[in-house]
Amino acid sequence: MGTSKSWSCFGYPLSIFFIVINEFCERFSYYGMRALLILYFRYFIGWDDSLSTTIYHTFVALCYLTPILGALIADSWLGKFKTIVSLSIVYTIGQAVIAVSSINDLTDFNHDGTPDSISAHVALSMVGLALIALGTGGIKPCVSAFGGDQFEEGQEKQRNRFFSIFYLAINAGSLISTIITPLLRVQVCGIHSKQACYPLAFGVPAALMAVSLIVFVIGSRMYKKFQPQGNVMAKVVRCIGFAIKNRFRHRSKEFPKREHWLDWANEKYDERLVSQIKMVTRVMFLYIPLPMFWALFDQQGSRWTLQAATMSGKIGIIEIQPDQMQTVNAILIVIMVPIMDALVYPLIAKCGFNFTPLKKMTVGMFLASMAFVAAAVVQVEIDKTLPVFPRGSQVQVKVMNIGNDNMTISFPGTTVTLDQMSQTNDFMTFDVDKLTSINISSAGSLVTPVTHSFEQGHRHTLLVWAPNHHRVVKDGLNQKPVKGENGIRFVNTFDESFNVTMNGEVYVSVASHNASEYQFFPSGVKSFTINSAEISQQCENDFKSSYLEYGSAYTYVIARKNDGCPEVKIFEDIAPNTINMALQIPQYFLLTCGEVVFSVTGLEFSYSQAPSNMKSVLQAGWLLTVAVGNIIVLIVAGAGQFSEQWAEYVLFAALLLVVCVIFAIMARFYTYINPAEIEAQFDEDEKKKYLEKSNPYPKSDSFSQTQM
Repeated sequence: MGTSKSWSCFGYPLSIFFIVINEFCERFSYYGMRALLILYFRYFIGWDDSLSTTIYHTFVALCYLTPILGALIADSWLGKFKTIVSLSIVYTIGQAVIAVSSINDLTDFNHDGTPDSISAHVALSMVGLALIALGTGGIKPCVSAFGGDQFEEGQEKQRNRFFSIFYLAINAGSLISTIITPLLRVQVCGIHSKQACYPLAFGVPAALMAVSLIVFVIGSRMYKKFQPQGNVMAKVVRCIGFAIKNRFRHRSKEFPKREHWLDWANEKYDERLVSQIKMVTRVMFLYIPLPMFWALFDQQGSRWTLQAATMSGKIGIIEIQPDQMQTVNAILIVIMVPIMDALVYPLIAKCGFNFTPLKKMTVGMFLASMAFVAAAVVQVEIDKTLPVFPRGSQVQVKVMNIGNDNMTISFPGTTVTLDQMSQTNDFMTFDVDKLTSINISSAGSLVTPVTHSFEQGHRHTLLVWAPNHHRVVKDGLNQKPVKGENGIRFVNTFDESFNVTMNGEVYVSVASHNASEYQFFPSGVKSFTINSAEISQQCENDFKSSYLEYGSAYTYVIARKNDGCPEVKIFEDIAPNTINMALQIPQYFLLTCGEVVFSVTGLEFSYSQAPSNMKSVLQAGWLLTVAVGNIIVLIVAGAGQFSEQWAEYVLFAALLLVVCVIFAIMARFYTYINPAEIEAQFDEDEKKKYLEKSNPYPKSDSFSQTQM
């Protein structure tokens, strides 16, 4: 064991303060980066919802698979201290790499605001994520155990308190970072072209990881450092392997059955180890249903964040970003953990109900299942408000009459008649191959056919201003505007082109009888100015937009009044998000209550049922259930290509409900043990054997009396 001076403060070893600060910074770094991840994939790299979700959950699964590696390195090679330091360095480099990968100007050589080589950004971000997964996973099983190592005998009370403080540090780190990094993301930065500031939002977590590493190293002289104890995990695996092989060799009827399948290892391994492994396997067996809980829990960062992106973030006077909704979980945790411990559990005990850890975990699973039912209900409400976009071989067309005559436009199977300055209420959907003829006619004029090759999978607007004058414009919007912004485009009915300046953005030379591209603005009222040689000095040319909400799109038609001055007609292309993000709070509340009774209890239960030298094995097993949960999301989201998102939520809720019932049945048959008592029994037996060996004389009565 490494020596260290014993410094203490309020009865705690001083060294644990460094460990708690280190953990706070590390969790800030991890959750701050993770909160942005799904939106970074979606909007910077440009992947669709399902690929973004897949990569996100693959990353989270990796973060929970690598702890096994970390535990192996620490136990059998470097010891906990050196493992934490070396993997923190890897982790910091990973965070720096992903920050660099999000710099737009890295490959934007022509300065048009989009990277010229997106694959370079993808490659860098994947390298960064791999290093982060190795770092965060590798140190995960070491830091809490290293903290536990700092306490002396007789400091059990302080050690238990330390684990509570440690859990709070984790949640405080995640809470603060999940508020801060989305605020940094919506800032605008860049050298040549300005856009969402991912480099800053990823850079702050990278800086905090470096701080975390420095703080941890500063405390080096105060830590108690133990030499690596040799690899318990390998011993467990070898013993189980031998038992299975031995049982298989003696499978014929002539060999008597043994009480437990692990008893077949007795030939090679001592009884104490076999009985310790029996305790571990009994708990591991109970772990089998648990990944389903994590499969639902970790979708807060993926599916639920994407759900929030289709909602309105205005709650009272404040406006919330979709990725900030995840803070609801962290806020509720900080409130709920003390309430559960101080109020709810004592009340349940007072009512005489034996609320065992496994019963708590069953309740936790049920609550998480209900959270997904709530998410499905919210999704059904959102779906009612979402526009339908054209699928693969379809096109959508809407007609806008910007002339002074009434027009009749006939499509295959339908005819629309439009008054002047009006549009069809909705987009009409056609299969590309069925859209064979479109004809425009007006009273007293010839029929004009529209010849245009429509681009499939897109929306188009047919601008008509005289029977023989029309233009087809591709809308370029085939999803709701993202990040709660609003798309605005202008249509010019004047004879010359003009410029429009709106909120600092310029629409350059909007051609006569044509539509500009969409530009995007945050919510609120925007003012805009029209600059045209055709507008006389006496005319008003400053206008205000309608109040923009979240995720809408409008066409502003600039028409000429009788006096020659411009007037603005507003047409809605995509309705704003009307469902409020506050509606997600019930599902977050249910899921957080589920987490408090499931996760905190599960760790405590695993710890209490494991022999002292196997605690790391069970910790690794517990983290493994999280990894498997994320893999389940990949399988379900990948295999079930749901056309409706709510159906996927209902499927997850149903799966967890089934698993919850199975777990409840398994829990009925579990008997709680006290590993310390069993260990003490072995110590007693060993003492007996030792006494018998050291006393070669035959047993006398008096001796057997004392033995008894």
